Amino acid sequence: MIAGAVIVHAGRVLLIRRSAPAASLLWTFPSGKVEPGETAGQAAAHEALEEAGVVVEPVSLLGERVHPVTGWQVVYVACRLLSGTAHAASPREVAEVRWVRLGEIPGLVPGGLFAPVQAYLDESPSG
Repeated sequence: MIAGAVIVHAGRVLLIRRSAPAASLLWTFPSGKVEPGETAGQAAAHEALEEAGVVVEPVSLLGERVHPVTGWQVVYVACRLLSGTAHAASPREVAEVRWVRLGEIPGLVPGGLFAPVQAYLDESPSG
């Protein structure tokens, strides 16, 4: 299972551009494998730190699905930013990190987002 960290801050969401895209996915949430003995929230938090250099606190599970592009089981975790400046913390895995406005997502994620994730982002404060 893969855990994805959905991190909203100041009206933007954190996306990473993978060095080696998974299928046609170029931009994704910081994400990675849930290790044995680890919760999805813990995995999302450690992936956010490893890939984007930010410390986050998992807040809630947004939903789970078999990703239509990769075929992987993915659980999406809403996370609160605690500290750190987002950067490509793992250059082997991450080429670029960007805080994006919701209106920019369709250009970066052509297939759109998982409906529960999109609903969460639509409800997030834009301040």
